[in-house]
Order: sequence, then C-alpha cells, then structure tokens
Amino acid sequence: MEETKKVFITGAVFIALIAIGFGVYFLFIHDKSEQAPAEEIGEKKLAEAPLEEPLKEEEAPEFIDIELDQSDDVIRKLIQELSSHPELAAWLVSKDLIRKFVAAVDNIANGLSPRPQVDFFSPKGGFKFIEKKGLLYVNPASYSRYDTVADIFLSLNSEGCATLYRRVEPLIQEAYKDLGYPEGDFRKTLTRAIVELLGVPVVEGDILIEKKVITYKISDPKLERLSGAQKHLFRMGPENIRIIQEKLREMASTLGIPEEQLQ
Repeated sequence: MEETKKVFITGAVFIALIAIGFGVYFLFIHDKSEQAPAEEIGEKKLAEAPLEEPLKEEEAPEFIDIELDQSDDVIRKLIQELSSHPELAAWLVSKDLIRKFVAAVDNIANGLSPRPQVDFFSPKGGFKFIEKKGLLYVNPASYSRYDTVADIFLSLNSEGCATLYRRVEPLIQEAYKDLGYPEGDFRKTLTRAIVELLGVPVVEGDILIEKKVITYKISDPKLERLSGAQKHLFRMGPENIRIIQEKLREMASTLGIPEEQLQ
C-alpha cells in the first residue's frame, strides 16, 4: 500500500512546474513566422501608438548568471515569489531543481513516470478503496489528497513564471544537453509533455479496480493502458484533472495555439 501511495503522487507535483515552461515558450519563444510580416503591420502600429508613449524594442532577457550546479538557492527563492501558497516552499527543498525538472518533463513527454526525479512531497493519508457487492472501486475520498497540487498550480503568477523561465532557459537547455540530448531543443519536449497530460480522460463515477499482489490496477483496459505519466494525473480525480487541463487549454487558446494541435 505504501508503494502504491508513492507511485500515485510522484508525477502530480511537476504539473505546475511544467506549466511554467509551457507558458514562457509561447509567450516569448514561439516561432514568430506565423505572425504577420513586420513590414505589413509596422506602419499601422506606429500610427496608432500615442506620441507621448513611443514604441519600445523588446528587451532581451536578463539571464541569471550562475552555474547550473550552484543554482538551487537562487531558483528556490525566485519560484517562491511566484505564488503566496504556503505549501509551495515544501516542494522546493529538493536539490538539483533544474536538473530534476528537466528529467521529469522528459519522462512525461515520453509517457514515463517521473518518479525517479521526485524525492519530496507526500500526500496525507493513503489510497482508499470501497467495496460494493464484492467488487473494489476507487474511493473518491482519495482524490482530495491531490487538491494541494491543483491549488498551487492555480496560484502561480503566469507572467512571473514566463519571465523566470526565460531567465533560466540557458540553464534548462544545459541540463537537457547533459541528459543526453546535445542537439535537442527542450522546448519541443516541454510541448510534448503538455500534450501527454491533456490526453488524460476525465472519468466521472465509479472506477473499478483489481487487487494485485501489493498494488491495484484499473479494470478498464483503456484506462489501464494510459501511460505511466498519464496515470499520475488520472489518479488525482476528475475535478483536479479538469482544473489543470482547463488552465492549460486556456493558456494555449490565449496564445493562439489551434485546438487541433492539442488533441
């Protein structure tokens, strides 16, 4: 039972951090080729701009000047400034925050459990089930253990998250290179991770489970075939899944990402 509890929580705690990177990618770094050519809109925007407020060139990001392996204290402080939620600090006691974040996102993008990167945060209480007519079902009371994850996700300041990610992107890319992707672009992996999480179904009602040796499995073959990463989010329960996915889709819609790309 203790083993099951650990498996259920590990992926969920990275969802909010993934949203940080997803937001900045499309806010600051997304391919500008889809926008109208500058020469077609430049004169119009200049004409519309108030004379007392001349247009300013976009400022280059002020990258954090620190070695990757020495970045924990700085990153920890900056992330805490993004939310007033009292539980956020408890997530940041781990070491190698950027490396673990990058490795966890890579795992999720590939459908794998991010458990190896998580050594913090444990939900109160254990996994619960109920029995009806000799059959076992997930007890909805288990879902409340993950309410804090959804609450912290919603509490993050999106603009601040985007700015922070932009400032530490060189460190993130360095960690991604060290992970074994010397020519890889972490932003693409980040997008794949988001799509992976959006593929988790929201299921209302009873969920039949079967007892294994020391754990449980979902009886529905389609749900049991969800990837390891998707199962982490699925086990947070329908309400928490809905909260997280709706915010991800809201971000995507605001930034002009076609809905068909999120299927």
